[in-house]
Amino acid sequence: MVVDAHFHLWDIWRHDYPHPDDPAVQSSRHLVGPMEFTAVTAPHRIEAAVLVQALASEEETRYLLAHAVANPLIAGVVGWVDLTAPDVDARLAALNCIALTGIRHPVCDEPDPCWLLRDDVMRGLRALGAAGLVYDLHISERELPAAIEAAARLPETRFVVDHLALPRIDEGASDPWAAHLSFLATLPNVTAKLSGLITQANWTSWTTADLVPYTQHAIEVFGPDRLMFGSDWPTSALAAPYEQVLETAEALLNGLNPAERAAVMGNTARRVYCLPARHAAHTE
Repeated sequence: MVVDAHFHLWDIWRHDYPHPDDPAVQSSRHLVGPMEFTAVTAPHRIEAAVLVQALASEEETRYLLAHAVANPLIAGVVGWVDLTAPDVDARLAALNCIALTGIRHPVCDEPDPCWLLRDDVMRGLRALGAAGLVYDLHISERELPAAIEAAARLPETRFVVDHLALPRIDEGASDPWAAHLSFLATLPNVTAKLSGLITQANWTSWTTADLVPYTQHAIEVFGPDRLMFGSDWPTSALAAPYEQVLETAEALLNGLNPAERAAVMGNTARRVYCLPARHAAHTE
């Protein structure tokens, strides 16, 4: 049974997205809701999924939480709040919902590569730890040094690195990404997602072999118990259908034993996001 630890719902008729001409946003015109996600996952053994924010908007977070309450496949939501707000604790409390498992902000879009280390942001990250919520690190290679320092200074807060911090697979580049990821992996409060990798490669000509060096490095430094699979659907549909994304992930894990594969494909996400065990009936 698989947990998809990273997917989105993009409703272009309800929300204004920051990059409306982005091909990923354009592709969502026909891939927007939970019914579409259920349809692409139905042929596979997807037990549960984590829905991740696409907007820096508390309104969108409430919208996602409503879908989680109504849809048994959605086991958790990684939403958004303004971490810099003085009343961040009250904002988190106002989003009171058992489905809220974490918070994310597009740090890679911030002009300041050290945004995570700002005093107001650190206060917000500390509040997440106190609330028992995960912080998803939506970062690139540029922000990895700041992420290392932030996670080291806040051992009580759990961090999850989305998309392995967006390595430059299309360029075949590994430095300094690999070294920074190794440092980040030394921190026990950090886990990472094997997600979003095919869209970091060439969308039309990528192969599984292109992803192997990056996946293997992540397995070596984090270990299977601190890695989790995520499809990054519908963005992933730019480069491959859902079935191929899932098959590629399984192929990349061929060298692991069954317990290790089970960790990456579900158990790590269940543990880190504290997902409830109420979704197995959906796939029966």
